[in-house]
Amino acid sequence: MTPGPVEVDPRVLQAMSTPILGQFDPAFTNIMNEVMEMLRQVFQTKNHWAFPVDGTSRSGIEAVLSSILEPGDRVLVPIYGRFGHLMVEICERYGADVHTIECPWGEVFEPERVIREMEKVAPKVLTMVHGETSTGRMQPLAEIGKACRNRDVLLVVDAVASIGGVDVKTDEWCIDALIGGTQKCLSVPSGMAPITYNDRIEKIILSRKKVERGIATDEDRSYARSRPPIASNYFDLSMLQDYWSPRRLNHHTEATSMVYALREGLRLVLEEGLEERFLRHQLHEKALMAGLEAMGLTLFGDPAHKLPSVTCVNIPAGIDGESVRSMLLEEFGIEIASSFGPLHGKIWRIGTMGYGCRKDNILTLLGALEAVLIRHGANIFRGEALQAALDVYEKERNKSVILK
Repeated sequence: MTPGPVEVDPRVLQAMSTPILGQFDPAFTNIMNEVMEMLRQVFQTKNHWAFPVDGTSRSGIEAVLSSILEPGDRVLVPIYGRFGHLMVEICERYGADVHTIECPWGEVFEPERVIREMEKVAPKVLTMVHGETSTGRMQPLAEIGKACRNRDVLLVVDAVASIGGVDVKTDEWCIDALIGGTQKCLSVPSGMAPITYNDRIEKIILSRKKVERGIATDEDRSYARSRPPIASNYFDLSMLQDYWSPRRLNHHTEATSMVYALREGLRLVLEEGLEERFLRHQLHEKALMAGLEAMGLTLFGDPAHKLPSVTCVNIPAGIDGESVRSMLLEEFGIEIASSFGPLHGKIWRIGTMGYGCRKDNILTLLGALEAVLIRHGANIFRGEALQAALDVYEKERNKSVILK
């Protein structure tokens, strides 16, 4: 029950045992097309381009940023946790002129502050995190997205921790490029980064297109590129587009089993229904928070902008947080996370994501955590956590009966 990697759905694991097909076998390219269509639905977009980049979540972030950024391009990165710093790191390595603003970890930005800074900096790209797993916060994006579009600024969003568990409206929020992750709310193993981007991004990518020499045709070699080529070969979205298009240009050997896994994970999301899935995450988040607070623990961060799939808990004074985590794992087989940077050793982070976001996990965790804290001498309210969580579930069950 960490904020990733999470428990993988058994149906996804079963799909991964499907025999390997050649990457250009028509049966497999049909699967690729299905994945693209399902990604559009999950991303809530009409973009043509929606496909996974082979690699962990940051591979998708780097693929997008490396494909649109040239040395000297001005980028604005609002930072409210660890992964804003990651975006800065990637942009700097590709020679961008990076400007940052920061707010305390545990808070998010007022959209007006980001817009004011954007007007002052006049960036080519504004890139920020939607769901920040290091702090358990979620940044409102609708107003920022519209402001970016009105000012012809490209908005690139890291939705790794939110996609598949939280409502993410790519088109409605005017997001130009969005990056997801498999190992969180999609309940697929780590190893792919689903992305989508619009024609504003594609225009830049095509202006920098370069096909590597060993596979280039005469037409590729005579392509009228108007900008310097994309610096990375592996993360070159112009070649990945050709790989995921009917051309099927042989860019790399596809991670076949991961495509099987992603297709099944996406199928399960859409089978459940996006709205139903979002409501499920909210229900179990509510039960978890009720139980933790009834136990006498306090939650970390701005409650108005909490990320439903990650709950951050202040470690009680005098309690060794790492010892608690170790005992939870050793005695109960439950893993929760610490955090990073200024929050390391100060909070626990509990993930309720995808397949792992369910009633039996919530109740088992609350009982186990209470037992471990008692063994560590914490001053908590015994027997209250499970009752508070059960009250939430009973109330929801009664509401469902009335609605029916």
